[in-house]
Amino acid sequence: MVADEEVEGVGTAPALTELGRTGGGPDTLHLLVRDQDTRRLLMLRALLEAAGSAPGSTCPARARERLAQDWALLEAAEALGTRVTAPDARPRPAVGGEPPETTTDGSRTEPAGETAPREPRGTGRAEPAAQHRPPTARAALLYPLLGPWVQRCLRGLGSAHAPADPAERERHRAGLKADLAHFSAVAAAVAARAGVPYEVRLTPHAGRLVLPSLGALHTDAPRLDVVHRAGRLTLRAPGAADVVVRVQDTVGAWSASRHWTPAYALPGLLAGDAPLPLDDLDPYRTVHGGPHHYGLSGPVTLDDTERKRWLQAWSGTADALRLGGEQRLTETRVLLRCLVPLAVPPGALAGGRSGGCSATRKEAFGAVLSSTPPSATGFAATLVHELHHAKLTVLAEMVALHHSGGEARYFAPWRPDPRPYDGLLQGAYSHLALADYFQRRALTGTDPVLREDAWAQFARYHEQVGAALPALVGSDQLTPHGRQFVDALVGHHQRLAERPAPRAHAFRAREYVRAARRLWAQRHGLDVRHSRDGATELSG
Repeated sequence: MVADEEVEGVGTAPALTELGRTGGGPDTLHLLVRDQDTRRLLMLRALLEAAGSAPGSTCPARARERLAQDWALLEAAEALGTRVTAPDARPRPAVGGEPPETTTDGSRTEPAGETAPREPRGTGRAEPAAQHRPPTARAALLYPLLGPWVQRCLRGLGSAHAPADPAERERHRAGLKADLAHFSAVAAAVAARAGVPYEVRLTPHAGRLVLPSLGALHTDAPRLDVVHRAGRLTLRAPGAADVVVRVQDTVGAWSASRHWTPAYALPGLLAGDAPLPLDDLDPYRTVHGGPHHYGLSGPVTLDDTERKRWLQAWSGTADALRLGGEQRLTETRVLLRCLVPLAVPPGALAGGRSGGCSATRKEAFGAVLSSTPPSATGFAATLVHELHHAKLTVLAEMVALHHSGGEARYFAPWRPDPRPYDGLLQGAYSHLALADYFQRRALTGTDPVLREDAWAQFARYHEQVGAALPALVGSDQLTPHGRQFVDALVGHHQRLAERPAPRAHAFRAREYVRAARRLWAQRHGLDVRHSRDGATELSG
């Protein structure tokens, strides 16, 4: 759980109304960020506790001891200023095992049963948008892609997920072992960023050792001894030449070895902003055996040509966001922490105007997954869309918005399948943000062609949201917080209507939604109930 003042802060009328209108000032946005940073660190603590309570057949004592060593390395990094400890650190169950020898500069760790690793600490009050990035060592620990990895480990440690078949169970154990070993790489990367001297032994997986925010070593060695001194990493494998890596100030690490691939980053969105990781290395950057995401392609490793395409689109993204309102630029600077490149979907052309895909992941707040952007304008719209999914996801974790179940029953003009209430709310919110963005572009644009395109986009998104609102408003499952949020959403939709698109664009948008509704009803072969207020849902 997050602190009471954080829940009260985001649950107050001004904050809920700000967010419902697809906005949010720096203080409100910072509450969302701080909540997720705290949850991510608490998940790390939960991982240690889950390992400590797991049976030895699932997590042997040796693995638990190594996790405790890794946590000790993180606490050594904290001692040098990375601030990863909670102010309300409470006693926690020991993770088990004998007191391990530390891997940090020759000293010993405390016995796990005497001094349990402490919990994470928040970051304090909001800072200006240009200063929102945490120090580089802490940024490595709070990296969004840590969330999917922790979730995978927690699922693996859960006894309910252990397969009954012996062969499958052995594969499960091997996979969990590899997953848990990644914690050592995380701790090593954070400690190197903090300047902690250490000597550790790390285990590559699938021919690579990935050090988050630093890079990856391609190796066939089953293990590597890694020594860090004063920003210099030496990676040693039996029978191979040493690989020397020099840690850079923000993202990446340089090496003359052809076996080393540095982590790559795009320039800061504005001058003075921290570089933004474009992560095509992290092994947990996309779903491993998780639920299928509609229309989403798989991860990709970028070549120089694709990196140039990304850089070209990214270099104009700040200006494109600002044309849709200063708010869009601010929230991107505050919320976005990394980009994950995806393959161009089958049938789409790389660099083309359409056919791309994008997504966010609930457990990876701060990350946006996307195929190569076709243009700065297109990518700005992608960021508006995806970051509003992220904003609503965090808000719903902090305060209950509704108690609706997961039955897929509602019509959404942007999807061919029936949607559950929460999915309808998510889609309406992100599409309302796009309507706001394109209306502002249409009202301020000077290029007639681009202005007409913006009006067409606005008209469609505004009409789509209007088709979804009756079902959202009519639900008796909304909480008081949810009712206030949806009311703010409706009010913003009405305010946007005060400056409508030209008649031809509005007409085409209405016809588009009507056609989508008819096709939806035909596709599912069910009766469709149309209420007086326009709500549409499946009836049995």
